[in-house]
Amino acid sequence: MTKKKFNMIYCISLAIPLLLLVFPLFSMGNRSTPLVFGLPFSFFWVLFWIVMTFVIVLILYRLDPDKDEEEVS
Repeated sequence: MTKKKFNMIYCISLAIPLLLLVFPLFSMGNRSTPLVFGLPFSFFWVLFWIVMTFVIVLILYRLDPDKDEEEVS
């Protein structure tokens, strides 16, 4: 995978959770009636996307084409 393609995938995959956490897309999850694990749905929505962003970053780190290269000074 080229570095340019990797950077594009990285930016898009991190922009999606960001957009789901800010207005107006947050209104999709802004509910208080259903409880998930004892939490109001809006609180669960935020925690879920924070954890998903962490998982996405871990996966992208493993796929990073430059992570194994050593810098030569």
